[in-house]
Amino acid sequence: MTAPTDGGGTPPPIPSHLAATVGAWIARDPDPATRAELEGLLAAGDEAELHARFDHPLGFGTAGLRGELGAGPGRMNRAVVRQTTAGVAAWIAQRGDAAREAGLVVGYDARHGSATFAADTAAVAAGAGVRTFLLGRPLPTPITAFAVRHLGAAAGVMITASHNPAADNGYKAYAADGAQVIPPDDRQIATLAAELGPPAETQPPPGARAGVENLDDAALLTAYTESVTRVLDPDGPRALRAVYTPLHGVGGAVLPDLLVAAGFDPPVPVRDQAEPDPDFPTVAFPNPEEPGALDLALAEARQVAADLVLANDPDADRLAVAFADGAGRFRMLTGDELGALLADYLLSRTGGGDRLVATTVVSSSLLSSLAAEAGVDYAETLTGFKWIARAAASRPGRHLLIGYEEALGYAVTEAVADKDGLSAALVAAELAAVEKAAGRTLGDRLDDVASRLGVHLTAQLSLRGRDEGAIARFAAVMVRLRRRPPAELAGLAVTEVVDYLAGDRGLPPADMLAWHLGRAARVVVRPSGTEPKLKAYLEVVTGPPGRSALATARDRAGRMLAELRRAVSELLAG
Repeated sequence: MTAPTDGGGTPPPIPSHLAATVGAWIARDPDPATRAELEGLLAAGDEAELHARFDHPLGFGTAGLRGELGAGPGRMNRAVVRQTTAGVAAWIAQRGDAAREAGLVVGYDARHGSATFAADTAAVAAGAGVRTFLLGRPLPTPITAFAVRHLGAAAGVMITASHNPAADNGYKAYAADGAQVIPPDDRQIATLAAELGPPAETQPPPGARAGVENLDDAALLTAYTESVTRVLDPDGPRALRAVYTPLHGVGGAVLPDLLVAAGFDPPVPVRDQAEPDPDFPTVAFPNPEEPGALDLALAEARQVAADLVLANDPDADRLAVAFADGAGRFRMLTGDELGALLADYLLSRTGGGDRLVATTVVSSSLLSSLAAEAGVDYAETLTGFKWIARAAASRPGRHLLIGYEEALGYAVTEAVADKDGLSAALVAAELAAVEKAAGRTLGDRLDDVASRLGVHLTAQLSLRGRDEGAIARFAAVMVRLRRRPPAELAGLAVTEVVDYLAGDRGLPPADMLAWHLGRAARVVVRPSGTEPKLKAYLEVVTGPPGRSALATARDRAGRMLAELRRAVSELLAG
């Protein structure tokens, strides 16, 4: 960004209060690169860019801190990581000596800056007197979440930006239950961090480094494998040819070995995406939901006549699946379709009244129908796996059989209290092998569910921000929609408006609106908690059509969904 000049080629002076704020940050920034970055902005008189860096500090969103790498409190950098960790360490210490001794697990992925941020996190925590466990190499987010529970730690931190663009990084914080922190803990960490400020020294005080313990990664992965493979049927079929891509992330360090340990043949790798690369050179966005992200995997699957394509995002907490349809084509499953398939399968091969299934308010309502059919409890939460993972906590005597969110996040075992694209891949592979052994595909299983419970078609619309003002514009859209809600959409009357900002339906307050169009459709709108996006979630539902009328019902639902998409797009555009 180029700063304006006073007409003589010299930038106008930075206002004194802003210059003082920036100078104070520079004095406490441990990284010479980001110090120089801010000094350059001061020298250039780039007031607009400095305001962008300092007016909107990163805060805990749906999944912790996440933002673009760069200098200042509004970017991801060593100072922000160290300051946040000081807050995490103080939060642990408030729970006493037992919590400090239980310690903090620190993991990281292969993004730019991740290893340095993890080392800083470990150093700051150890320097604050918290026992610290550091993973020795880049590994998936589910491994860090597993380690918190497995080791009985007081907390965990994972350095990752998940599926965000290459320019980003992030910081996830976990509580002692192995799930991501929720209010009021996230607010308390932020308050403590703000009070303490960035620690002055990168290294812990003399003698404190003994508090940093390098975890035995091999032993941890063995324990993880033993835990998550228990969800499978040990006598189930394993004949399956799968293609796998970690999308340049860290899933390749775990999933191929995990499949072999479960009895499957090694998956065929997508070689151009098999090794970690923080620049994600073969994809526009390293998100398996994005159009084109799986083109290489699908081409490889066609080449080797695979049955299944498995794809993780860069930190392997999400899973995408495509299957061979028996006619030489591959069909991508939506997040809702895969969630329904996994739930239908796990419900069919388990029993007991203690089972609970859970999803979010923006996911398909099909899971509630599956739960009712099976006679098990159903829970609906806010978006974010920190809520899904705790769905059983308020239901004594219940255990979470499966939790999922439409954004390709699945939990199929309570060994990990977060979404886990690795263990979910195991169950997806087993289900595909079961169907293959019966001469069927995953599409046939979807047809079975739709015939019994109705066609449930879902879709998303997203407005993506490209500048610093995007979040404010999206907030203004939400204000407009609250003031003037639609009376009808696509010819269907709005029969109910739910404003989750009021903490409706027993859920914590959230900036989210839902419009119910009788039993035929539903629309939910919310700003993203991890990216500058405004998202709309659409669902159309038919009655159970049976096999004979399934094609007709799908066609009718598809036309209705297209009309609803157009109507909502016009509504959001204002």
